[in-house]
Amino acid sequence: MRNILLASAISATLAISGCSNDKPVDTAASADSPKTAKAMTPKTNALMRVSPLDYYTPEFDKVDTTLYEPALELGFTQHTSEIEKIANNPAAPTFDNTIIALEKSGELLNRAATVFFNLSGLISNDEYQRIESKMAPKFSEHNDNIYLNPALFKRVESLYQGRDKFTGEDKRLIGEYYKEFVRAGAKLDEDSKSKIREINTELSTLSTEFSQNLLASFKNDLIIVTDKSMLAGLSDDEISSLADAAKKADKQGYAITLVNTTRQPILGKLENRELRKKIWETSAYRAKDVNGPLLLKMTKLRAQKAKLLGYSDWASYVIADQMAKKPSEVFGILDDLAPKALEKAKAEAADIQAVIKAEGKNFNVAPWDWAYYAEKVRLAKYDMDENLIKPYFEMNTVIHDGLFFAMNKLYGITFKERNDLPVWHDDVMAFEVFNEDGSAVGLFYLDPYAREGKRGGAWMSSFVGQSKLKNTKPVVYNAQNIPKPAEGQPTLMTFDEVSTMFHEFGHAAHGLFSNVTYPFVAGTATARDFVEFPSQFNEDWMLDPAVLANYAKHYKTGEAIPQDLLSKLLKSRTFNQGYDTTEYLAAALLDMEWHSLSADAQITDAAKFEKEALARHGLDYAPVPPRYKSNFFAHVFAGGYSAGYYAYLWTEVLAADAFAYLQEQGGLTRENGDSYRNIILSRGNSRDLMDNYVEFRGQKPSTDALLVRRGLVTEKATKK
Repeated sequence: MRNILLASAISATLAISGCSNDKPVDTAASADSPKTAKAMTPKTNALMRVSPLDYYTPEFDKVDTTLYEPALELGFTQHTSEIEKIANNPAAPTFDNTIIALEKSGELLNRAATVFFNLSGLISNDEYQRIESKMAPKFSEHNDNIYLNPALFKRVESLYQGRDKFTGEDKRLIGEYYKEFVRAGAKLDEDSKSKIREINTELSTLSTEFSQNLLASFKNDLIIVTDKSMLAGLSDDEISSLADAAKKADKQGYAITLVNTTRQPILGKLENRELRKKIWETSAYRAKDVNGPLLLKMTKLRAQKAKLLGYSDWASYVIADQMAKKPSEVFGILDDLAPKALEKAKAEAADIQAVIKAEGKNFNVAPWDWAYYAEKVRLAKYDMDENLIKPYFEMNTVIHDGLFFAMNKLYGITFKERNDLPVWHDDVMAFEVFNEDGSAVGLFYLDPYAREGKRGGAWMSSFVGQSKLKNTKPVVYNAQNIPKPAEGQPTLMTFDEVSTMFHEFGHAAHGLFSNVTYPFVAGTATARDFVEFPSQFNEDWMLDPAVLANYAKHYKTGEAIPQDLLSKLLKSRTFNQGYDTTEYLAAALLDMEWHSLSADAQITDAAKFEKEALARHGLDYAPVPPRYKSNFFAHVFAGGYSAGYYAYLWTEVLAADAFAYLQEQGGLTRENGDSYRNIILSRGNSRDLMDNYVEFRGQKPSTDALLVRRGLVTEKATKK
């Protein structure tokens, strides 16, 4: 049931469960209007029937926007009926008639919502956005009708009080359900419940609006260049790609599209400083006027909700359910790293300023200058040019001979491309995944390219979740936003894009290797400050010598990347980490500051608050802005990471510690992979997460490996 309750945030979450192999649902309900009547039967509406395809993967070729509203509306009706039957069952509450019944409820709604919210982030258009705006408050109301149902909670509470009669995953599931109900407000009085409902509905609407403003920004905030000479520094292929982008946008000249973060990759190559400034300012201030007022309302409402639930602020409410437990723990680790990171960033800025001066220029480094001059410093320090590396990272080779090769060595799995299965866009690739013994693991889709209608960044989610109860295997996907080359040209990836591909498959592996009974605790349904651990852990395998030797080959000649170039790449891996760490910490601290506000706080100027918040932590350093400025911080204002963006650093401690440990145990071996798979990846949230880690590692994690990984200290220093 949990996955239905999260459906309104699917576009920004990592994973949700999907359909089961139950019989098709009853579709006797009538249509809302004649326009939707044709879509009201399983024969005409693919969302209303259990998919006949392998793994119950959705029939993407039979889905269009006319199907969503009828399927969702009927799903609400059916799920409400199921919930009422559970809540009002005259029999005494049992694990089967209450918890298992909840786990099995909402199949139609979950199936339709899963497809809709995933595709709305992958192929959005005006109609998707209209439906999302209409449905978001309905999901909020539906969720509240379940969690705030006193009769239903009474049954869950009764089982929780007798939980010691249960063991293993059953006991864990009862505890997780009880906690979810209480945190939703199940113990509040009716007046407070009514206020919670109002807040939830408004937050759902505001979050959707925030997200849609960003989607509009990706479409509308194009930087159009008509003078080709302004693109000096780019390769011919890159310029051709920008010309194609302009043509697709029905514009003349060359179109530069923004990516998700404040920093734009193209700034590292463009020689024209005025164009760099224009790109950076367009990026930094996108959606400022429309999203600024929204985020002020959202932080206020979240603080009010936290107060109703007995917490001093939203951060305290959120983090109480995470591994960190208290905001003070989060502020402690962020503030501890901030001075170290800033010191290194200022040293990097000094190197950049020296280059600017050597070129006879007299300006101080600005945010739009950093990437361009950092590349010059990199070239001088390591004699390494990113353009010399990209020919060795051709995308298909990276996928098959890099990522899939590494996963085979670690876990024994193999991938078979499934061109017979429908996909949601021509760019998408589908793969069936098998264990070494030939048994099926599940399906994996890869959607690599940027395009209009696709949200920014990179992410993982699922269409079908693993569950022994429902006898389903996982169907997951990874999405990236790699610029698509001009037609006929190879896709040559940057080092960061390769790293991101390995990162996102870490999430996919977490979903694919899930091996639990209940959907509520399956796959990536873990604490936010744990869920990024498998993804960050997976990144480092891209640099394993055996893996690199297998995929880092020139796309034309097939020759391996030269050892001297590889050495330069590896040595430069910690280059610019002062900047990278500082911009991350600034964003994480901004998130925490916004969500540490009390319900009585009066904030009227988002930009002013942002500046003052950074100053409080010593990170108001102009050349290094936050990775996400508040006005487009989708993770926390349109996703599931409010008071949780710190999780990337928290889990990097686990990832670095775990990877260093496996290196001591022999590195890329099946024994190591199987241990990690069985103890970490397969268990979802069916057991205490730190207990799992300690079982795998033999002890709790330390920060030593993280400091080395980020280049903030030397390995020798951690051993003193």
